[in-house]
Amino acid sequence: MNLSKQKNERKLFLCQRYFYAGFAFLPFVWAINAVWFYKEAFMTPPFAEQQDIKKYVIRSGLGAILWATALIAWNIVFQTNRVAWGETGDDLSFVIPQGRP
Repeated sequence: MNLSKQKNERKLFLCQRYFYAGFAFLPFVWAINAVWFYKEAFMTPPFAEQQDIKKYVIRSGLGAILWATALIAWNIVFQTNRVAWGETGDDLSFVIPQGRP
């Protein structure tokens, strides 16, 4: 979809819709929202809905960054401690490696 062909009200509606979709544990949607609407929020001449779009773009970007940070932190903790956690670590694993730890 080409955003330049959309009315400003429709842009705001789409940006808002993607922001709320991210709360369904879909942080990738937040990342897409932040990237897709960045130009509309910060680089185009001012229009009435721009302040609301800026708000959703900033919040979507922050949400995506927080989710990515949490996911990376969990991955590091799990990978370094899975063996030490014993059976709990094995229960959390999808694929249990063969051999000695």
